[in-house]
Amino acid sequence: MAIKNMTVAARTTRSLDADMTVDEFKEWLRRFDTDRDGRISRDELRRAMRAIRARFTGWRSKQGISYADTDGDGYIDDSEVDGLIEFAQKNLGLKIVAY
Repeated sequence: MAIKNMTVAARTTRSLDADMTVDEFKEWLRRFDTDRDGRISRDELRRAMRAIRARFTGWRSKQGISYADTDGDGYIDDSEVDGLIEFAQKNLGLKIVAY
């Protein structure tokens, strides 16, 4: 299952201090799916990390893909986003809540 493309008028930068719901995180992440294939590549994840001013984005994006990519194809699709959420909470300091 692919991440569905959506047009969202909100900013691409997020504050690390504010809580974000799971749905908000998914919508925010979709903005970085530049080739619109419904999956997040390492380069797209690196751009997302840069938008939140994370450090060492090349290394962290590689770690994030490795952590969440359960089928080993090198991309994060909709079925693997929960793993990426877990990674983001543990390693990037994002506060992602269920509601």
